[in-house]
Amino acid sequence: MKTLLFIVDMQNDFCSPQGALYVPNAEADVDNLVAFIQKNSAQIDGVVLTQDSHHVLDISHPSFWMDAQGHSPAPFTGISSQDIASGRWMPRFEADRVRIYIEQLELQGEYPHTIWPEHCLIGSQGAAFVPALMDALATWARDGRYYSVFAKGANPLTEHFGALRANIPLEDAPETCLNQSLLAELMRYDRIVVAGEAKSHCVANTIRQMADFPSVISKTILLADCTSNVPSFETIADPIYQKAHALGMVSVLSNDLTL
Repeated sequence: MKTLLFIVDMQNDFCSPQGALYVPNAEADVDNLVAFIQKNSAQIDGVVLTQDSHHVLDISHPSFWMDAQGHSPAPFTGISSQDIASGRWMPRFEADRVRIYIEQLELQGEYPHTIWPEHCLIGSQGAAFVPALMDALATWARDGRYYSVFAKGANPLTEHFGALRANIPLEDAPETCLNQSLLAELMRYDRIVVAGEAKSHCVANTIRQMADFPSVISKTILLADCTSNVPSFETIADPIYQKAHALGMVSVLSNDLTL
């Protein structure tokens, strides 16, 4: 069987305790994944990493928004279409497009819009992959293999949690639509092993998007001890994982999976 290791957003801002959007326990997730790679190196045929990438001015960052006094919202503030209609929160840029975007999030059952600390800024150290993971991948690659990186999130007018598409794809921005190249890569393998951060958000939405393709989700294995939740969002993704498991995805501990 050909096995792909699919690593979602294992970057410094999520995995380092000093990171801008640190996910508690992420450093243990990294350690577990590194051990898994070392144990199964010869049986891992390909590696794909996603890299969260944002501009400073981003629809999910505080400086994009203001209240009637011109103050920006604090990180982890939720913003709804009703908040915009009432004037509680207003976008500083692209007001009409942003209002429609928030309405579409709600109509299509995507996650509610949340403001995050500025994170994974393009070119920053926070956006870089965790050094321990890169060391393990470099050792794996020296045997004549290559890993691929798919960046996501650089369009400032839509969130891009999942790897395959933005939360709301934009017609004038092909990079936010279904990533056919990544989908083709997933379809090449017999088994897809998933790890990364955060379980509640980018991993969950990647799984959600993979579940749109039965032949992909049915061969997916989630390393349950190589992913963790953003605090206060521990249950938001439960329906996503329930659906994925019903479609054939399995969750295992990294020590219990031998390729």
